[in-house]
Amino acid sequence: MKPRVVITHKVHKETLNYLSEHCDVISNQSEASLSQDELMNRVSQADAMMAFMPDKVDESFLRACPNLKVIGAALKGYDNFDVKACQDHGVWFTVVPDLLTVPTAELTIALMTGLMRNVLAADSYVRSGEFSGWRPMFYGMGVAESTVGIIGMGAIGKAIAERLSGWGAELLYNDQSRLPAEHETALRLSFVELEDVLKRSDVVILALALNDETYHLISNEQLSVMKKGAYVINPCRGSIISEQAVVEMLKSGQLGGYAADVFEMEDWAITERPKQIDPQLLAQPNTLFTAHIGSAVKRVRQQIELRAAENIIQALNGEQPQDAINLIERKPQPC
Repeated sequence: MKPRVVITHKVHKETLNYLSEHCDVISNQSEASLSQDELMNRVSQADAMMAFMPDKVDESFLRACPNLKVIGAALKGYDNFDVKACQDHGVWFTVVPDLLTVPTAELTIALMTGLMRNVLAADSYVRSGEFSGWRPMFYGMGVAESTVGIIGMGAIGKAIAERLSGWGAELLYNDQSRLPAEHETALRLSFVELEDVLKRSDVVILALALNDETYHLISNEQLSVMKKGAYVINPCRGSIISEQAVVEMLKSGQLGGYAADVFEMEDWAITERPKQIDPQLLAQPNTLFTAHIGSAVKRVRQQIELRAAENIIQALNGEQPQDAINLIERKPQPC
């Protein structure tokens, strides 16, 4: 019998075809996420699972799925998944570490320029029928001659800096680990303390993984020390910043604008997360939001799915998956 793999969200035909050659595939080709109960029911007898951002795997999930051997996650950030529990249950856990970097960096630039140049407001004005030609309005801030601060200098932070290095802005950054001097020079980056990034920047870009140390790293206190009217761009995880604090600072005028592709309500591993985006945040005019589309480039999404599928097949064949972030001694029978 072929091993059984559950795919939790809609994937491309090429991914289904590839996995079907090796496995009995149970897929969810609808636009909706499965409930946690339905997901556990489907995976309870499965050998493998292809997981996505809305999924959550913890100790109780793994106990209910005793045959599970590998979770191939089609994502980069895995804060919704308990990797230690996977390790304890002898389940390989894999991610796709590199394919999402460039698309996310590109979207970050789009959010930043769209917010700073009032693109959404100007678009709405044109569509309203009121536009009759050039007028002195919708003045914003350009990137050239501004100071841009990047908090977090992992792969995405570096990709953002790479794209901004020729834009004529001063680039500051902060990270737990400082880059080698030659990398700072190549990217035209200056390392400063976190408070200095906040105080000196006209726009702050968040590029951090979500964990206990970074949860609400940016809140009222941090936003209060920023330049009045500065901008914050969040393409990483909603809960890195307090959305309630963002609302307060937007209302007071301390914050000039906020753009995000991610929201606190998406961070399933945080039990006290809000269940929806705060309507007050959505009501703020000086905001720009996208629907977690950082990796939504068709060619890239196909590559991500196939890479996750390859990890799954490698594990089911008794091999160590190329993108495993844990180490499992038990090897299942080859499929």
